[in-house]
Amino acid sequence: MQKEKITIFDTTLRDGEQAPGAALNLREKVAIAKSLERLGVDVIEAGFPISSKVDFDAVYQIGAATKNCVVAALSRAKADDVESAIDALKKARRGRVHIFLATSDLHLKYKLKISREQAKDMISRAIKRARNFVEEVQFSFEDACRTDYDFLREATQAAIKAGASIINAPDTVGALLPSETTAMIKAVVEAAEGRAIVSTHAHDDLGLAVANSLAAIEAGARQIECTINGIGERAGNAALEEIAVILATRLSDRYETRIDTRLISAISDEASRYCAMPKAPNKAIVGANAFSHGSGVHQDGIMKEASTYEIFSPELVGARRAKIVLTRHSGSAAAIAAAREAGFIVQEDESRRFFAAYKRAAERCKIVSTEAIVQVAQSLGLRAYNLMQK
Repeated sequence: MQKEKITIFDTTLRDGEQAPGAALNLREKVAIAKSLERLGVDVIEAGFPISSKVDFDAVYQIGAATKNCVVAALSRAKADDVESAIDALKKARRGRVHIFLATSDLHLKYKLKISREQAKDMISRAIKRARNFVEEVQFSFEDACRTDYDFLREATQAAIKAGASIINAPDTVGALLPSETTAMIKAVVEAAEGRAIVSTHAHDDLGLAVANSLAAIEAGARQIECTINGIGERAGNAALEEIAVILATRLSDRYETRIDTRLISAISDEASRYCAMPKAPNKAIVGANAFSHGSGVHQDGIMKEASTYEIFSPELVGARRAKIVLTRHSGSAAAIAAAREAGFIVQEDESRRFFAAYKRAAERCKIVSTEAIVQVAQSLGLRAYNLMQK
């Protein structure tokens, strides 16, 4: 069966840096963009040009600095926004204007104070203006998750007629369940009738951004919008590294991306550092504990065969090999292995005595250091390798 290509649209530099405290300067934006290009991202959303000079300059410079990906500039469905996005994309080899407008009745009534027909007119005019200057125009329904499906279909067809080649249906407030995402994306896919790529953009308010992105793929979406480490507004966006690894492992027989997963850990660390957003230790794929093992049962299995407790190797994402973390939950096999790594020999008849002393030391701290292992070994008079060599 031929694999289907999933386009990875990275919005770390636009939606991601909207996370409180994560704002990036121009140098940092360009540096991350170059890393994203090496990673194999298809589309880099570089900024919202009309919002600030930094964003305008970022789109302009990233367009000039990258060669192998599309550079997208965000724009409201307003003439001035579209013109600013077009100007910012002048140096890009492949530029995309990404136009958005809220379409839920809630937003139309209270925020925009316009009718559905007025919204469709604004969408069409903005897309037509952009298409006079760029080949690729993407349209996004802000608050698609709460937009009436009949209107979603009407607006999809209007946007495609005006010249949009990508239609994005976001879960702007992170409200959907996977089954609801499936229904929403299917409605857009049916309305698009194969004339445009359908995209999704999920937020993680309920912890379902990645699950909803996968549901969107199953429903026919072929572009996924995501960010490194899942950073973004409120609880964040769908995490690029999670989606990429899931597609590369569990769904590799059906889908493919351009992502070089071996670069994930390094770029995750870079984005975390620049955005001043430390990763939770238990963060999937890129957290410090992602390949760490503290249970004695797990440690014993890992030392015998890594696949007993790891569904993919750390090397897949450029991480270090599995780490055995010594705690009071560790078993004798891990404790004895640690003593040997520290330079001490634990004979079979000494193993029980050593492990009993180890457990006493482990009760006094959360993690047992190499120094503590050495102290235990020395207190028992265990022989060291250098003494044997003499």
